[in-house]
Order: sequence, then structure tokens, then C-alpha cells
Amino acid sequence: MHNKTFVAVAVGLGLIGLSACGSGGSGSSADSKTVTLVSHDSWAVSKNVLKDFEKQSGYKVRVLKDGDAGQAVNKAVLTKDNPQGDVFFGVDNTLLSRALDNGLFQPYQAKGYDTVRPEFRVDQDKHRVTPVDTGDICVNYDKAWFSAHKLTPPQSFADLAEPQYKNLLVTENAATSSPGLGFLLGSAAQFGDGGWQGYWKKLKANGVKVVDGWEQAYYQEFSGSSEGRKAGGDRPLVVSYASSPPAEVIYAKKRPGTAPTGVSYGTCFRQTEYAGLLSNAKNTKGGKAFLDFLLTKEFQQDMPLNMFVYPVVQGAAVPADFTEYGPAAKDPRTMAPDKIAANRDQWVKAWTSLVLK
Repeated sequence: MHNKTFVAVAVGLGLIGLSACGSGGSGSSADSKTVTLVSHDSWAVSKNVLKDFEKQSGYKVRVLKDGDAGQAVNKAVLTKDNPQGDVFFGVDNTLLSRALDNGLFQPYQAKGYDTVRPEFRVDQDKHRVTPVDTGDICVNYDKAWFSAHKLTPPQSFADLAEPQYKNLLVTENAATSSPGLGFLLGSAAQFGDGGWQGYWKKLKANGVKVVDGWEQAYYQEFSGSSEGRKAGGDRPLVVSYASSPPAEVIYAKKRPGTAPTGVSYGTCFRQTEYAGLLSNAKNTKGGKAFLDFLLTKEFQQDMPLNMFVYPVVQGAAVPADFTEYGPAAKDPRTMAPDKIAANRDQWVKAWTSLVLK
């Protein structure tokens, strides 16, 4: 899910077996034996899992990472007539209508689609996208900071606007970042069409900080992440994911007994990510094979410890560390896709005017 994996660490551990390519050149999909995947920065897969696909399918995989999810989707739309690759991964439910309305994908029902849990299936009349993963966008908190300050961490959207949490929260730009947009939509689901703007006025008055994307927010501004502590991050609250605490534990050099970060479960918004075969893709056959691969149990069970998301396929196992330190929200905020489609752009425009000006 976009912009939330601990990519630098994953690279160091040899978990990412793909080479990022610029557009054109050796990354071209004109070679029928190469499949080019376009994704946000958080795509990751275990080397052996990718090799299994390449061996079984006969295709080599190249990947082009295009920034945060919002930026990657926007670029894919702009280049749809001459796409950078064959498959796009990482459009989520907050941005799905933008991709579909702009004709980004061509129809294809992936093998294994019938194993996807029903609640994650969308666009079932045309099958332009394949559900791949799900997770929760939530505020994370720095346990040590709150303990040292003898302050109870916030548990709800409303709490974040209270005076005791002034100048503590960093979030991402809703116009450029999928977690930032998810947090905005979560607040709209919580407070309603007429109430979310008043809520954001309170957040702004309470010193909320906005940065471009998740990596900057989590790795530079947030005091609770391992990288943020090194960078001098001074914000003990960050919009991230319910699955961020297990990443902190799993990638710690010395495994702590508990996660150093916690989740404010009353601030969560449910996110689902999709992949699709790009319109005008040069290697449609290879692209279809890759979409089939994304729904295999091998890939689905590999995702949690690489991209820190939950599988969407029925029966896919989730590692104990993941469920222990990053359980999914029991009652996340949600919003119907048609409501997101009808309101997203005007809400983002209003949010930008309200919060950034």
C-alpha cells in the first residue's frame, strides 16, 4: 500500500528482487518476454516468490516505481495513450474512480478472482481491476513519548483536535498522498459532508503539520519510527497504517518485546488496493499472467511481511508477528466508491484551500 513499506530495510534484507527502470530503454515492454510493472514506491516481493513466477511463466519482470500512490496514478493517467508499462499496481479505493473514468485499464478477469473475498470485489461487470490487498490508514503514536509526558494517546478523530495534542500530529497532503487522502475521507465519514471542514479548521488551529507524502511524514517527522528518531522527528502522532507497528518490530535490529508504536483505532479508514492491465499495454499476454500471479496464495501470503498489508484471497495465511503487532481495525471508517467518486475532487480542493492556505 503505497508508501508505507520499510523499503530501505527491505532492500538491505534482499526482499526486493526487482530493478527499478526509467521509462523506455531496457524497461520497454516491446520485448514480449518482459512484463513491466508500474507501481507506487512501496511495491515489494520476496526474491524467491518473484523467481517462481518468472520460471513458471517464462516472463522477466521489470518495475517502474513512480512515487506516492496519488502521484503514480496521476502520471499513469497522463501517459495512458503510451503507457510506461503493462500492469499498474497500487490504485486504491480512494482513487479508483479517477483511474476508471479516465480509461486507464482494459478488462481482464484474473484467474483466481473467485477466491477474492466478496467485500473487496468492485467493477464486476467489466473486471478492469483486480483486488490485491487491504489495510487500514490510522494515526500511529510514539509510546515512549506519551509515557514520558504522562499523556494518554488520542483514540478518536475528535481527540486529535483537543488542546493536549496541540502541535503533535503530522499528516500527508490529501492531494498527493493516498494515506493523506484516506485520512481526509475517514474524517468525512466520521463527521459527515457538512462537518468535516469544521473539524479540519480545528486541526489546523491545533497545529497539524502537512507534508507531501508518507515517507517524509513517517521517516522524518514522526518521533516514534526508528528512522524518525535518527532524523530528529518531533511529532509523536502520524497518519500511517495499522500495520506499521509490526514493521517496527520485525525490522528492529534487536527485536523488542512490544512494538514501540501504537495505533489509535478510532481514527482508521479501510483501504483496498487494486492492479490492472493498462490500456494500450504492449505485452497484454504477459500482463494477464502477472495479474493471475497476484492472486496466487504464494504471492498473497508473501505480502504481509513485504508490503505490510493483508491478503484479499480467502484462506491466505497471515504471519503471527503481523497479526500480533498489527491487527486490523475492528470498526474502521468506510465510504462507498460512488460517494468517493462524487465528492473526492471537490473535497480535496476545499481541504487544500482550508488547510494549506
